[in-house]
Amino acid sequence: MAIEEIYIRSETETEARGPFNLEQLVTLAENGQLTAETLYYDASTEQWAAIGANQELLAQVFPQKKKLKIKTKVKMEALNQESESAPPITVDDMLAAAEGRTAETAGRADPTIAMARAAAIGRWAIVLMLIVAAAGESLPSADAIMAVDVPKLLLQPLVALGAIDLVLAVVLALGVVSVYPFVRFRAALGFGFLGFIFWVHGQPMPILALAGGSLGLYVSTVFVSYAPVLVFSALGVAGLGAVSWFLMS
Repeated sequence: MAIEEIYIRSETETEARGPFNLEQLVTLAENGQLTAETLYYDASTEQWAAIGANQELLAQVFPQKKKLKIKTKVKMEALNQESESAPPITVDDMLAAAEGRTAETAGRADPTIAMARAAAIGRWAIVLMLIVAAAGESLPSADAIMAVDVPKLLLQPLVALGAIDLVLAVVLALGVVSVYPFVRFRAALGFGFLGFIFWVHGQPMPILALAGGSLGLYVSTVFVSYAPVLVFSALGVAGLGAVSWFLMS
């Protein structure tokens, strides 16, 4: 079981931590911050499960120490020795084996690669969502922003929200996924704040668009498999795009 990125949490936590690679998981286990009861997100089943329930993952995170044995006699053989039953090993054969292009490994897809690609799609979709949201929140006050009219800007709270969205978009574009908890908080805050404004003005359609956009923004930080990432990314971009259109119209 090859692991490149994995999210974890305890049974009492609601927020996931990660992503972590296998080396980081082993370090957490050695420091006592990870146990067999810790939950991890299984992208193949899209469910949370205990690490101890997956014997292969358990063996990788908590490896058993091997006992040192001394052999009395070691027979040395040439690695690339030609024989009648097998052809000699070449450099091209070793490179193909490392890349999974041998006859034995052909057709076997590494799930870790798929998870990494899905996570990358979700990250760039979130960047697009935040940029679209920042545009709708800031462009109506473009004149005050260009003139640096502080008193007028203080009367436009959406400009501050737009600035936050733009900063988060830049940070995520640089690959800093540790800000995902802030993105989730931003999704909830934006839904509550903008939803109240639309509700006061009696606009139900923008509220529906805002709900879809906020849900897409929140969920895109959680899943690392193609189907949910693509669905919620599209929902988030469409929803926040519609909200921006309502704000600028």
